[in-house]
Amino acid sequence: MATRNLWVASRVARPVNKFTLLRSVRSFLSSVCDSEREVRVEYLEGDREGIAVMAMNRPSRKNAMGRVFLSQLSEAIDTIRFDHRVRVAVMRSEVAGVFCAGADLKERAEMSNMEVEQWVTNQRALTVRLSSLPQPLIAAIDGAALGGGLELAMCCDLLVAATTARMGLVETKLALIPGAGGSQRLPRLVGISKAKELIFTGHVMNGQEACDVGLVTRVVDQNESETAAFEQAIKLAAAILPQGPIAVKMAKVAINQGMQVDVASALQFEEVCYAQVIPTKDRLEGLKAFKEKRKPVYKGH
Repeated sequence: MATRNLWVASRVARPVNKFTLLRSVRSFLSSVCDSEREVRVEYLEGDREGIAVMAMNRPSRKNAMGRVFLSQLSEAIDTIRFDHRVRVAVMRSEVAGVFCAGADLKERAEMSNMEVEQWVTNQRALTVRLSSLPQPLIAAIDGAALGGGLELAMCCDLLVAATTARMGLVETKLALIPGAGGSQRLPRLVGISKAKELIFTGHVMNGQEACDVGLVTRVVDQNESETAAFEQAIKLAAAILPQGPIAVKMAKVAINQGMQVDVASALQFEEVCYAQVIPTKDRLEGLKAFKEKRKPVYKGH
């Protein structure tokens, strides 16, 4: 899949002025730097334009969340949040066999008790920012998502997993509890009793089991390249892509906020969110397209 950060070398084969060449060289150097980042954002093109991919790539530590990783994750969140071209995002790992191994325990072992407490507080705040992205966010779980790795995935709106994926909140095995939202998000996804069972035992589920309990929305057989969940997540993102972007964002707000309160209050959230789509040009385009029996072309305003 083509991405905007790829540099097309053939461009320099044609006569160009020095400014065009300089921009091409800078683009190339940028792509090299991006490939060395632990977390980066890529943009799909063609009929997938509007989809952003948040790619995790720290193979030496199985995407364990260290200082650099979390700093770059924070940057990636802001990049997507403020890019109005992005209509839906996919979070994936480029490390075979793993989504995210959780906290970097080697770094954690060198911290004082106060530093650990501050670290977990910062990580928890980061998950809140991730879960509050205005665009729909899909987690593509092709490998292990354990502890903080699963907490990261649960910040996403939709979870897609391969059958071979492994998921679990295993903190109690280390005499800890989930500290980055896991103890609160898991029961909201699978129910209180099941969440207690999974957290108390530290049980690790495969993709099918996670789907059966309602943790993931789609499960697919793994392929030879170990990218089945990612490919399925892109298909799901593509299904969201043509819908009205403002309407999708408002639907996310209405659902997320409404689930935190009683039904009467939730209906008020729905009313406020519905009011946001009424004056949009997209709404008028939808009505016009329906009347003309054609597909609507939404522009997000």
